[in-house]
Amino acid sequence: MLPLEKVLRDPIHDYIYIKHQVILDLINTREFQRLRRIKQLGTTNYTFHSAEHSRFTHSVGVYEITRRICDLFARNYATKTQGDGGWDDNERLVALCAALLHDVGHGAYSHTFEHIFETDHEEMTRTIITSEDTQINAVLKQVAPDFPKKVASVIAKTYPNPQVVQMISSQIDADRMDYLLRDSYFTGANYGTFDLTRILRVMRPSKNGIVFEYSGMHAVEDYIISRLQMYQQVYFHPVSRSMEVILGHLLKRAKDLYLAGKLPQDFAAELLRPFFEKDLTLANYLRLDDGILNTCFENWRTAKDPILSDLAQRFLDRQPLKSVRVTEKQTALLPKLAALVTNSGYDANYYTATNDSFNLPYALYDSKAKINLIQPNGELEELSEVSPLVKAVTDKELGDERFFFPKQMLGTPEEQQEIFQPYYQEFLQHIKNDRLI
Repeated sequence: MLPLEKVLRDPIHDYIYIKHQVILDLINTREFQRLRRIKQLGTTNYTFHSAEHSRFTHSVGVYEITRRICDLFARNYATKTQGDGGWDDNERLVALCAALLHDVGHGAYSHTFEHIFETDHEEMTRTIITSEDTQINAVLKQVAPDFPKKVASVIAKTYPNPQVVQMISSQIDADRMDYLLRDSYFTGANYGTFDLTRILRVMRPSKNGIVFEYSGMHAVEDYIISRLQMYQQVYFHPVSRSMEVILGHLLKRAKDLYLAGKLPQDFAAELLRPFFEKDLTLANYLRLDDGILNTCFENWRTAKDPILSDLAQRFLDRQPLKSVRVTEKQTALLPKLAALVTNSGYDANYYTATNDSFNLPYALYDSKAKINLIQPNGELEELSEVSPLVKAVTDKELGDERFFFPKQMLGTPEEQQEIFQPYYQEFLQHIKNDRLI
């Protein structure tokens, strides 16, 4: 324990209290400090300009919510006999460390980068925790030689105590609760707000994990609907997805040029070489952050390759692609539209894309992930069985599929006549006829 608790000032949780030396030491490691340089929401700041918060701020927020849960459980539901389903406060430190470190493996621009270079942030998180080459591992080993493996097993959801796992990874956990509130605050959207205080108050440990008092059902409903709305209104916003498409195509073009021996041999190529060649070390991975990639993109702005240069400019200067919603019946039209874009002078491999974004507001696919309500008599009821509101969205994928294309395909009449005839008119006719916009 620290001789005097430390605090971090936070716009969501007011104060984040640090009471263990190991937590403070973990925050001060180079691997955790790197999270300051990785945006929590990737390209969303191109749509919601104030969404500049980092994985660092989110991670300490998840730690704080987990700390509050541990305090509540220790105060009200401490175990009295083995197997009674109460909270054993000896689990506190592993829970707090796992909460703090759950996102430490996220790479630059997170999910888009992962898709192009086939990395896995959860696997990287476990590697950072267990590798003897990291400062995080050295700090955790000061607790016990096997402590890093324990923390990593919480991330992997194999830790034997389901209460600890579900605090950090379930359908209503510290991770999701923090990012909904935090992302709502920093985007300026109010869709993600819910009564965190009430939800924490009605949480209880049980033999199989975590349950919620029946009297708190409406607070849990509010959380489920808030999550649904954040996905539909913020996380799936077409402009943010468009910028992700451009980012993905930009990295893909750089990779294709490198493999063809045509990428300029500069610092950008050297930093990304291990990813291009799939010869990756942990040190290579940890060198990258959003700022490093942005510097690479600025360098590529003046590249001789016109596609690389143009995509870099589009990303840096916020020039999103246009998009139209696609239904299942219209999927057969997409190759035709891509061909028209190519005929108009754009390489469809880099200037068109189909992107689908769907989310399950509440799912019953995994019995361990269900949200259970506990009655005063101790009986458990699954949330959707007693909540008509939650039942209405249970196991229903919500979202859409969109086709992305250059804005110039919807150009001015002069551009239509001079550049895109006859391809432009045919493209526009298809879109209008099929009600894609």
